[in-house]
Amino acid sequence: MSCEHIGQAKPLPPKTEGCEECLKSGSRWVHLRLCLTCGHVGCCDSSPNRHATKHFHQTQHPIVASFEPDERWAWCFVDEDAVDLPREALKYLR
Repeated sequence: MSCEHIGQAKPLPPKTEGCEECLKSGSRWVHLRLCLTCGHVGCCDSSPNRHATKHFHQTQHPIVASFEPDERWAWCFVDEDAVDLPREALKYLR
């Protein structure tokens, strides 16, 4: 199956270097995800607050990429599947 949402992935700079909501509240995270629609940085589902998933539910922005060093993968929340990123979408990943 091909993800129809991958066309919405953009090479956006992250808005923060850590989870936006966790930084504001003083919470901790496990891993980070970068929204490829708006540049929001949220924590993963292994983190206590799951802000990346919450961001999807609030905004319907479909594609996130790992914002961890040397990881080059992305996830489509709508299709619930891994997606291949276009080379230009990798620009701001660590």
